[in-house]
Amino acid sequence: MSSTRTRLMQTALGTMHTLKLHDLLRPLSEGLGMILTLHRVRPLSEMERDLGAFAVFNPNGLLEVTPDFLDATLDALTAQGMALVSLDEALEALNNPLHRKGRFATLTFDDGYTDNRDHALPVLEAHEAPAMVYVPSDFPQGKGELWWVVLEQIIRDADTLTRPDAPDLDPVDVRTAEDKQRFFETVYWSLRAMSQDRQRATMRAFAQAYGVDVTAACRRLILPTEDVKNFAAHPLIEIGAHTVAHRAIAGLDRSEAMREMRSGTDWLETTLGRRPAHFSFPYGDKGSAAQRDFDLAREAGFRSAVTTRKGMLYREHRDHFFSLPRVSLNGDFQQAHFVELFASGAPFLLANRLRKVA
Repeated sequence: MSSTRTRLMQTALGTMHTLKLHDLLRPLSEGLGMILTLHRVRPLSEMERDLGAFAVFNPNGLLEVTPDFLDATLDALTAQGMALVSLDEALEALNNPLHRKGRFATLTFDDGYTDNRDHALPVLEAHEAPAMVYVPSDFPQGKGELWWVVLEQIIRDADTLTRPDAPDLDPVDVRTAEDKQRFFETVYWSLRAMSQDRQRATMRAFAQAYGVDVTAACRRLILPTEDVKNFAAHPLIEIGAHTVAHRAIAGLDRSEAMREMRSGTDWLETTLGRRPAHFSFPYGDKGSAAQRDFDLAREAGFRSAVTTRKGMLYREHRDHFFSLPRVSLNGDFQQAHFVELFASGAPFLLANRLRKVA
């Protein structure tokens, strides 16, 4: 999300909260519960240390929240009467109206970052909150390409850059935080629009030109194989599938898309001794996962598949287990009133034009 759009969204949500519009919509919007999306969880001191001189340049900051915010969020949800349940229990509640009284929240983490164990797990233990962690099979093996992290790293360390997606253009000055943010947003969305093979090739060439190992970020930030095995043994943690290489399924032909789904799951089954029953679409937006892909997830034998399309869970979702919406705990919205709004479901129902299943 661009910095301008983020500010506009923060203002709009703040106005909604002040006017208590979410309370008016709550009977229609709150639904049965929600699936929360998280990526990274780490203390503010660690974030500030890694950001260095350009602390205001943090384009991937939306993917990380602090342990304190996660703790406060779980406190707020339970105070509202929402039970913290596993994904399987959430699906059972959708299937069986008599299974659970009261609303629920389910926690999911994408990619398998080390800080999920180091900083998120103690919070989960304090709340006895189960969580699903979706892992691309390349990542624990140290060969994943966290290209969005690599792109940020290159921009952070440079004064001028040539756009990797448009190498014939003149170099761009990126000395200020604003210049860096603008460059990141332009290049990021250009890369997202490319075919998956071209995207990865472009970033490999870009990283090589600036002396950056494109897989080093993976080895630095992601739980390695043995740690994933140990993490999966924790009673609160379940591991789900997230493809092989974190490629957008909609950008692949049918056979390659199915290979990404099944091969990543096969590796996890061999490694963990049990086959993951649940799947998360990388990126998960409308351009990254569509109806063909939901059908493929069903065909691949999963019990469910989640997207990043925003929304609550309603009874109607019992017929849509392979395109489930989630609510992001977004690093740009780490304030109590945003949690209250999101738990009401009102912003998402309005954004989806009052459609419960978008």
